[in-house]
Amino acid sequence: MQVATQTAPISKTQLWIGRGVTALPVLFLLFDSVIHMMQIAPVMDSLNQLGYPVNLALVLGIIELVCLVAYIFPPTSVLGAILLTGYLGGAVATHLRVGDPLFSNVLFPVYVGILIWGGLYLRDERLRALFPFRK
Repeated sequence: MQVATQTAPISKTQLWIGRGVTALPVLFLLFDSVIHMMQIAPVMDSLNQLGYPVNLALVLGIIELVCLVAYIFPPTSVLGAILLTGYLGGAVATHLRVGDPLFSNVLFPVYVGILIWGGLYLRDERLRALFPFRK
């Protein structure tokens, strides 16, 4: 049984705000994935500090980039957001495990996730149909 839900069409203002909100986490995650794949010294030091083997930097960077590409591509953007949420959840767990400060390190991936889903909500009618906040 399918339920038909209708949403108001996206206004141009809402679409551009959604794109702007989306750009922030996309640029950050793109930068993060590239520096992981480049395996620069600060990334290696961070992995050591977090208790991960440094040879995982390339793998983490590739996984992050694949999830990001899925998020950017409109037909798979919801799947990409789900995958990025899982990836960011791992970051939260890692920072909790090592006892990092709550509001800066532990919750930073949560802030990024809020931007990911907020931007997607503003620019994707399918997501707004699932979560209609107004009638």
